Amino acid sequence: MEKKYLLLTVGILGSLAVTIGAFGAHGLKEILAQNGYTEVFQTANRYHFYHTFALALLYSLPQTKLSKWATWGFLIGIIIFSGSLYLLAITKIKWLGAIAPVGGLAFIVAWLLLGLSLANNKN
Repeated sequence: MEKKYLLLTVGILGSLAVTIGAFGAHGLKEILAQNGYTEVFQTANRYHFYHTFALALLYSLPQTKLSKWATWGFLIGIIIFSGSLYLLAITKIKWLGAIAPVGGLAFIVAWLLLGLSLANNKN
């Protein structure tokens, strides 16, 4: 991913994390409490934020195969992990919880790739 698009993606994902978190805390507060999924929603939002920060860190690295794969891993993780948990918390569709570990695996792989990219950075 080109660096300008990475920055744009970080900006969009960061603003979405704030918006979704605020909507969950205020607009969905009663629904989430009734469903018993407030903590699930908060976990989705927390991981959404953490991995948006990781994407911002990748901007400071040279674009290598490792850093590019890490970028895609974090993006896929946010979409699958956080996305499935957001939907689970709102809809109570239980099978969505089974999708989250796929996103979690994408996060794990992305962190390993980020670490390798940092270790291989010659700067």
